[in-house]
Amino acid sequence: MSTPSEIQPEIIEIKASACCGGAGLSEIISPDEVRTQVQDYYATRARNAGSCCGGDQSGSALYDVEMLEELPKEVSDFSLGCGDPITLAHLQEGETVLDLGSGGGLDCFLAARQVGPRGQVIGIDMTPEMLSRAGAAAERLGASNVEFRQGYLESMPVESGTIDVIISNCVINLSPDKLGVFAEMFRALKPGGRVSVSDIVANGELPEAIKKSMVAWGACIAGALQKDEYARGLESAGFVDVRIDAKDDSGIVLDEVPTNALFSGAITARKPGD
Repeated sequence: MSTPSEIQPEIIEIKASACCGGAGLSEIISPDEVRTQVQDYYATRARNAGSCCGGDQSGSALYDVEMLEELPKEVSDFSLGCGDPITLAHLQEGETVLDLGSGGGLDCFLAARQVGPRGQVIGIDMTPEMLSRAGAAAERLGASNVEFRQGYLESMPVESGTIDVIISNCVINLSPDKLGVFAEMFRALKPGGRVSVSDIVANGELPEAIKKSMVAWGACIAGALQKDEYARGLESAGFVDVRIDAKDDSGIVLDEVPTNALFSGAITARKPGD
């Protein structure tokens, strides 16, 4: 298994001994400790342009090259994700999109193209360095239908029932309160609104040594839910038509995932309504 800074978005075997040699272990990890570690981790990525789940991975590793056309290299090459939630979402012109953990803004800018000038894209991130980077990119691109807001996913700065589609790319696993995130997603969506998420998912129980590693939290590992837990969490929040598919690093759906493995999950769900 790779170290957290090298982890790729394909299937990875879970081994407690491989996670940084136990670096950053804590007997008790509070939500505030997790947020601080994650925020520091991604502030560094924003400054150094490194990626979460794949070293110096560029957007071309996750998206069709045509999707990245006309984007500046510093935007298209700054990918913090583990999949392509944009294609999965089937966005329509005029829709309002909410991106959870918007990072440098790549998914927001891709979504903005698809929803057009009558649509709107809102990106939420808790890290000031990421928001600064994304805001500068939006100004350079003239992306007038994109807005970035600072906030936590467990308490989103958006009005209830105003969002058509929620997207997210390898971020929900970073939250210490995923049930809170799912509840907030449900609140923000309009009736009939939908979810399109790429996230790291576990097909087996994570070892305690990984769960307690602050380094592994920042690297998209320690907070990964098991597939069944993820589905139950969304359903308990009120979502229906929940589906979680495992995909390899080229986006192909996998029929089977080995036990005790992490994988890139393509996750969709819908809020009941019109």
